[in-house]
Amino acid sequence: MDQTTATLHMICGKIAAGKSTLAARLGAAKDTIMISEDKWLAALFADQMHTGADYVRCAAQLRDAMGPHVADLMSCGISVVLDYPANTPETRAWMRSILDGTKAKHQMHVLDVPDDVCLARLKKRNATGAHEFAVTEAQYRQFTKHYVPPTAEEGFKLVIHPFRGS
Repeated sequence: MDQTTATLHMICGKIAAGKSTLAARLGAAKDTIMISEDKWLAALFADQMHTGADYVRCAAQLRDAMGPHVADLMSCGISVVLDYPANTPETRAWMRSILDGTKAKHQMHVLDVPDDVCLARLKKRNATGAHEFAVTEAQYRQFTKHYVPPTAEEGFKLVIHPFRGS
């Protein structure tokens, strides 16, 4: 196994679009590991995350720590699924910087799910209490303001997942 067999899977989609569900499916492949931003943030920073600004600060710290780790995994031939929201050009630039230090392949998965569906899923998710973070509708709308789907000019191999109902 070498780093040319590794693939970095990145996922773009609004809150409750199905990023973690897709990440789990992709992460089940042979020689693949899934790294969940939500799980790491909850384990390391749950007591510090109360506002959107707190999330931005904590997520940046986590990215600084995880970037070299992800590159090392891919250099060993292990594919990585980043269950991180690739929802802004800045976050995708960080993901690109990981790739640039490797010979790994990549796929940018884009989940195209309407807001009303995401909000309905979010309500169900919050009711179960199974997710690391409960997100309010106001928080959903605040974060969605910053959502920018990737463009071909960013140079990623895009895999579009259109909404098909449910």
